[in-house]
Amino acid sequence: MKKLGFIGMGNMASAIASGIVKSGFLNGEEIIAFDIAKAQLDKMQAYNISFGTDVKDVVTQSDIVLLAVKPQVIEKVIEPIKDILKNKTIISIVLGYDYEKFDTLVDASTRHVFVMPNTPAQVLQGMSLIEEKNSLNSEELNWIKKLFASIGEVEIIPSHLMGVGGALSGCGPAYLYMIIEALSDGAVKEGMPRQLAYKLASQTVMGAGAMQLQTGIHPGVLKDNVCSPGGSTIRGVQALENGNLRATIIDAISASLHYQK
Repeated sequence: MKKLGFIGMGNMASAIASGIVKSGFLNGEEIIAFDIAKAQLDKMQAYNISFGTDVKDVVTQSDIVLLAVKPQVIEKVIEPIKDILKNKTIISIVLGYDYEKFDTLVDASTRHVFVMPNTPAQVLQGMSLIEEKNSLNSEELNWIKKLFASIGEVEIIPSHLMGVGGALSGCGPAYLYMIIEALSDGAVKEGMPRQLAYKLASQTVMGAGAMQLQTGIHPGVLKDNVCSPGGSTIRGVQALENGNLRATIIDAISASLHYQK
């Protein structure tokens, strides 16, 4: 038996799988995966992960199943394996399927939890949200918390915050990559080589986030501390305000959340 089986090996699932192998939490031989797209599995060969012949093969060979399929196909995936999921443990990362909604798809004996991870798990800097309401036993919940802690930070949050939490930490990396790209474009415009600009922008974003997390200081205060009276930074802040940066990012979170509903 494998410790963990993946149904679906898209970008998020591959980030989790590669991350937990890199962290040493599991080795590749303890993982099995299946995806209808062979190319998705091929990219995981370097991690020594076993590949199942189909979805049923993954379920029967795994202690715990991580379900990572698109929301529009989840019912089609689960229906044929509903019986063999009895008394099994499932981690679902399927967007929009919180505990209550997922519970309608499986037998009462199937224990399950909804988790919202993000792609920086691949470099062990993920942010994973575990829904507070779940049907796991204490041993399973502790193991799953350790699994996601091995690839980043973990928060257990109430069901009603899973949607907005996913919009923030799940979608947020894409928005930050756009900011990194824009910062770099600005530097390239002024003559900096592209790769150097990417390094400076990415390290600056990472460092700013680490500083807020470690100090606990309000982001507005940290921003003020960089802005000297009449200086270059406050002039840049004015340019960002003229472009409605903050309002646009707020709208992005709301747009992501609205899609989930």
